[in-house]
Amino acid sequence: MIRSISINSVLFGSLIFFVIFQSSIYVVGENAQYEPRILDILPTVKDRNLIVQVVADGLEFPTNMAFLEENDILVTEKNKGTLQRIINGEIKDTLLDVPVATRSERGILGIAVSNNYTKDLNSPVNIYVYYTKSFTETDTNGTWPEKSSGNALYRYEFKDSKLSNPQLLLHLSPAKGVAHNGGSIIIGPDNNLYIPIGDGDGHTTLAQNIINGEDVDGTGGILTITQDGLSYNGLTSESDFGMKYYAYGIRNSFGIDFDPVTGNLWDTENGNNDNDEINLVEPGFNSGWSKIQGMAPPGFNYSELVTFNGKGKYSDPEFVWNQTVGPTKIKFLESNQLGKQYENDIFVSDIKYGKIYHFDLNEVRDGLILSGKLADKIANKDKETKPVTFGEGFGGISDMKIGPDGYLYVLSFGHGKIYKIIPSNVT
Repeated sequence: MIRSISINSVLFGSLIFFVIFQSSIYVVGENAQYEPRILDILPTVKDRNLIVQVVADGLEFPTNMAFLEENDILVTEKNKGTLQRIINGEIKDTLLDVPVATRSERGILGIAVSNNYTKDLNSPVNIYVYYTKSFTETDTNGTWPEKSSGNALYRYEFKDSKLSNPQLLLHLSPAKGVAHNGGSIIIGPDNNLYIPIGDGDGHTTLAQNIINGEDVDGTGGILTITQDGLSYNGLTSESDFGMKYYAYGIRNSFGIDFDPVTGNLWDTENGNNDNDEINLVEPGFNSGWSKIQGMAPPGFNYSELVTFNGKGKYSDPEFVWNQTVGPTKIKFLESNQLGKQYENDIFVSDIKYGKIYHFDLNEVRDGLILSGKLADKIANKDKETKPVTFGEGFGGISDMKIGPDGYLYVLSFGHGKIYKIIPSNVT
């Protein structure tokens, strides 16, 4: 018999999740339509040579993670504004607790650890954290857009197991709404920071393909800056924000990653109730929003798109889900630890079903190898994704990382757990 039940409503990736915690029972669903799941049952992967292990649990709505070492993981918790340090599977320290606005997709949303990290404890490491700032000194679940001071990217120094010397590298004004904040941070092969930012729930600038719109404001694109916060790109304009754009026309993205073979950037993008995407993101990429979702329709007039004097170029997605799944992370498995057949392949997670999808790339690695009903690059129904489904039952995935051990780590937003996928013969 269920006794005391606490209910939390969380919006992540434009999908509303009602989460009920009681003992080991968990319910999550878009409009509360999902069936109850017993958390003691592990997620599964299709490959029988692989298994799933629990690395850590007890997290509250975790959004992103980053490794210091193999058994030393940093995790952000969305609504608490906290950065937890997990050592050997146990939550050991709260390294950071910042006041965050938490309504909808707001909160503490992204983290990255600079590759200057060494085991020399006398050498500080840079840690980057992206979050929606509260308008007060405490966490707030404000109901109006002005109840936020905007989104911010800070750099901290990590030394002697403490964070210090916060430096503001990027500040975005409060969004028109409470969603599409972006915030997933990665460090590219050029050692610069890359951050996807959504359209701020309704901004209408040139970056949203509004002809004669206002100048770009940092929304609706993938931004890039140096690790010191300096602009260097200058894709869209010579304005401060214009110097930060790598790509634009992006409605909302929770995941980007660089191909370790070609150096090309790829992303996932959430559509407006349909047409979720996987994209190859070349410099100047225009994803088409707010004029195009999914594939460009036949006869589309491309003069309706902003090109920034020819610096920007639209291209169709490499894959589309017609029925929304809320794709989150995209990762290239730069490892052969799960088997040579998966090395450098693409793995994509979703928030709606808690699934992981696996894609092989073509010979020149500018597209995906798709066949059967997916040969047109479109999954018209959920069941059509079965051939590319790698794993499921992860309870809504907010992040995936390749650990220092070469295994795939999965962060469950709903389960509050970190999972690890390993070969079945590994003890």
